[in-house]
Amino acid sequence: MSLPSVPPAGRQAAVIFVFITVLLDMLALGIVLPVLPKLIESFVDGDTSRAAHLVGIFGTTWALMQFLFSPVMGALSDRFGRRPIILLSNLGLAGNYLLMALAPSLGWLFLGRVLSGITSASISTANAYIADITPPAERAAKFGMMGAAFGAGFVIGPGLGGILGGFDLRYPFWAAGLLSLGNFIYGWFVLPESLPREQRRRFTLATANPLGSLQLLGATPELRRLSAMSFLFSLAQYALNTVFVLYAGYRYGWTTTEVGFALMLVGVCSGIVQAGLLKPLRKRYDERQLLVAGTLCGVLGFVMLGVSSAGWGFLLAVPLNSLWGLAGPSGLALITQRTAGDTHGRVQGGLASLSGIAGLVGPLAFTSVFGFCIAADTPLQLPGAPFLLAAGILAAGLVLALPVLRRAG
Repeated sequence: MSLPSVPPAGRQAAVIFVFITVLLDMLALGIVLPVLPKLIESFVDGDTSRAAHLVGIFGTTWALMQFLFSPVMGALSDRFGRRPIILLSNLGLAGNYLLMALAPSLGWLFLGRVLSGITSASISTANAYIADITPPAERAAKFGMMGAAFGAGFVIGPGLGGILGGFDLRYPFWAAGLLSLGNFIYGWFVLPESLPREQRRRFTLATANPLGSLQLLGATPELRRLSAMSFLFSLAQYALNTVFVLYAGYRYGWTTTEVGFALMLVGVCSGIVQAGLLKPLRKRYDERQLLVAGTLCGVLGFVMLGVSSAGWGFLLAVPLNSLWGLAGPSGLALITQRTAGDTHGRVQGGLASLSGIAGLVGPLAFTSVFGFCIAADTPLQLPGAPFLLAAGILAAGLVLALPVLRRAG
C-alpha cells in the first residue's frame, strides 16, 4: 500500500513534531517524578508512610488509565485521523498539568494524574503516525527515534524537575503544562494528517476497548508470538524502573545524588543506542538480526546487573543492557509489516494496552521478589534476583519469537 500524499519536507517536519510530542510526554512525566511524592506528602501533613501508600495508588491508577485508553485513542485515530488525536492529547496534557499545579486538595491532584494517564495514552497514535508515513524498511529506525525520545525525556526530566521543585513543588507542573501547550500550538501549524479518508475505519466499542485491540494482535500465529514477546519485553523493563533506587541504596550504599547520576547514565546510553546506533546498524542488518542481538545483550546485561556486588560492576553492565534498545523498534517494525495500514492505530493501541498490563503487574512483581530476597529470614539471600528474573523473561520472549524469525528468514 502506498504512503499518504504528504510531501517529503512535510513528512520530515511531521516526524520531528511527533518526536517532540513523545519527548515532551516523557519529559513531563520525568519532571514530576521527583516532586509528585513530596507534593502528595504535603497534603497529608508530612506523613511519609501514608504518602508512600498514596503514591502507589497514583501509580497504579495511571497505569490503569494507560491500559484502558490506549486502544480508545488508537481506534479514534483510525476513524478520525492521527492529527486531531495527537493535538487534543497535547492540549489535554497541558490542561491536566496546569490543574495539578493549581490543585487545592489531594482529590484534585489525583484527578490530574488520572487525566495524565488518559492523555499520555496517545503515544500509540504517535507510533501509528510514524507507521503511516514511513516506508516499511525505514520504520525500525524511526521507531528507534521514538525510543530515543523516551530516553531523553527521562534523562532531562528528573533533573529539571528537581531544580524547579527546589524553588516550589508546583513549578515543575507549570513547566510541564506550558511545554505541552507550546507543542499543541506548534503542531497546529506544522502537523499534516497522515491517514487518508478512504483508509479510515468505523469506530466501534469492540475496537475501542482493551480486549478488542488485544484480539487484533491475536489475528495470526505470528502476531500472537510477536505480541507476547512485546509484552514480556515491557514487563522486564520494570525490574530497573521500580527496584533500582531501593537496590542501589541497599547493595551499594549509594546516595540519592549517585542514584540520580546512574539514572542519567541509563538514559544517555539508551539514547545513544536508539538515536545513534540503530540507523547505521539497520543499513547492515535486518530487523530479525537486530532483534536477536539486542535481546541477547539485554539478557546478559540483566545478568550482570543482578550478580554485580560492587557499584562499578553495575555501571559497566548499563551500556551492555542498553543495547537491548535495538530489539524494541525492530520488533515493532516486524509487527507493522504484518498488519494493514488502516489498522496501525488499533495495533499500536493494543501493544500499548499490553504495556499497560505490564505496568500493572511488573512493579508489584519485581518489588515483591526484591523484598523477599533481602528479608532477614529469607531462605534465598539474593538482592539481584529481580534483574535475574528480568533476564529470564527476556530470554522467554526471544524463544517465543524464534519460529517467526526463522520463517521470515
